[in-house]
Amino acid sequence: MRTDRCGELRAGDDGRSVALCGWVARRREHGEHLAFIDLRDRSGIIQCVVDGASDLRSEYVVRITGTVRHRPEGTVNADLATGEIEVGDCTVEVLNEAEPPPFPVTDRVDADESMRLRHRYVDLRRERMQRNLAVRAAVSGALRSAMDRQGFLEVETPLLWVPTPEGAREFVIPSRLQNGSFYVLPQSPQLAKQLLMVAGVDRYYQIARCLRDEDLRADRQFEFAQLDLEASFVSQDDVLAFVAEAVLDATEAATGQRPGPIERLTWHEAMERFGSDKPDLRAGPELIELGEVFAATGFRAFAGADCIKGLRVAGQGDLGRTRLDALTDRAKALGAKGLVWLRVGQAGALDSPVAKFLSDEEREGLVSAVGAVAGDLVLVVADERPVVRAVLGQLRLDLGRPPVGEGDRRFVWITEFPLFEGLDAGGWPVPAHHAFTMLHPDDLDLLESDPLAVRSQSYDLVLNGWELGSGSIRIHRADIQSRIFSVLGISEADAEARFGFLLGAFRYGAPPHGGFAVGLDRLVAILAGEENIREVIAFPKTQSGIDPLTGAPAPVAPEVLADLGIRLLPPPVP
Repeated sequence: MRTDRCGELRAGDDGRSVALCGWVARRREHGEHLAFIDLRDRSGIIQCVVDGASDLRSEYVVRITGTVRHRPEGTVNADLATGEIEVGDCTVEVLNEAEPPPFPVTDRVDADESMRLRHRYVDLRRERMQRNLAVRAAVSGALRSAMDRQGFLEVETPLLWVPTPEGAREFVIPSRLQNGSFYVLPQSPQLAKQLLMVAGVDRYYQIARCLRDEDLRADRQFEFAQLDLEASFVSQDDVLAFVAEAVLDATEAATGQRPGPIERLTWHEAMERFGSDKPDLRAGPELIELGEVFAATGFRAFAGADCIKGLRVAGQGDLGRTRLDALTDRAKALGAKGLVWLRVGQAGALDSPVAKFLSDEEREGLVSAVGAVAGDLVLVVADERPVVRAVLGQLRLDLGRPPVGEGDRRFVWITEFPLFEGLDAGGWPVPAHHAFTMLHPDDLDLLESDPLAVRSQSYDLVLNGWELGSGSIRIHRADIQSRIFSVLGISEADAEARFGFLLGAFRYGAPPHGGFAVGLDRLVAILAGEENIREVIAFPKTQSGIDPLTGAPAPVAPEVLADLGIRLLPPPVP
């Protein structure tokens, strides 16, 4: 039906007879019997010159045959890849007529998102959306190639899985054949891939579809895709090397540029230097410890504080009082008792309501410690250490974080997370990841005596402040797993009830193993320069979990419910 795609023709095709198919993107009349038709398909747009009257309207599906020729002098369009040429002597065949689209099929007009999702098949025709889908395909292909090259075996795991009491809320599927019992849709293939290691698969991967029944936001959907991998007889460094190879290949495939080696920070370093375990390394200066500068201070707001940190904001010393007051309010809303700001003038002079309470040595030490110069602004928070880190870390992003599509792509590994993130209401430690994460070998003796000080062999990959994924070395030794369960308050009977099929498999020879999962949607969004993952998913849900295109979720017929043994409660009375 066609010999070429619209966007692939070039000046070297001059004189060729071609047949093209696509949608009418634009029609421009030149006199009574001459029209210029911009014909669009996935590859791009080509201008076609049509002699004679043709009733062609926007989004008509057509087949055009003609001859490629150079555009007349002065009419070249440098904004189009095909802008040097056009197709002349055209014959037009209308393959299908179209109603006027609900919004212009162009990137120059921003339509309402609900309208875009309701007519997603029209929205996806836009150049931006076609480009995003192409980036996604390139990333997926590069990830698969990298894993194949590194000796991994692609294995599919079940979508119907057993309910587990751990992790996020799951989507529950009633069983028709086993009335009263339920499957769940997997929030990750975690247990299945560990079973594959026991089975001797050695190196496993898949582009997995996962589901979590959690509230949606810009970087979260009910359904999501991830590069999921697990390997036997590996160290943490081995896993990080596997993943780095894959994501750097994917970045190069999507952008044409390969980033350098991925930096590495421990969780403690990231929190102290950036106030976050998902640091955006593009966002300017780091948080600076000021405890020594103010060790003997007489300033009451600093004296006796658990932690004092400062942040240099380059070139912002001219911020007005209204903006500074807004920053103070922002710091308080984030949990700080207050915020100290100081404008830096010539020769290190400080302009601030608190400057008079600081000694000359403290003023000089502050300017020197944060590396401030004339014209800078310095922000200081004194409070409990977690509060200081969180507040200044967020202000650092508020004041210095560029849009996701700008600047360098700064990958960073975060390692040595705490094994436990706190205590529950009963005083039991809460796992920061899951109960099968191997602890740091140097902290084994702290497990029972000081569990909150124990580090794990878990690791996250972060790109420009977005967490791309996480993983860990798993526990494969029964004695360590038993100690972990004991610390968590999980009895032997409870462990068997919750994880019996996994623990049973481990009794038949579990190799040392570890793994990772890379969020495909988030990775593609960053590489495509999109702030919202909905822009890189063909058919996403809205933030309320609705699909405007299909109307999902939707009621089902009473007989279907009866077949499943389900009876609905009446809706709650307002």
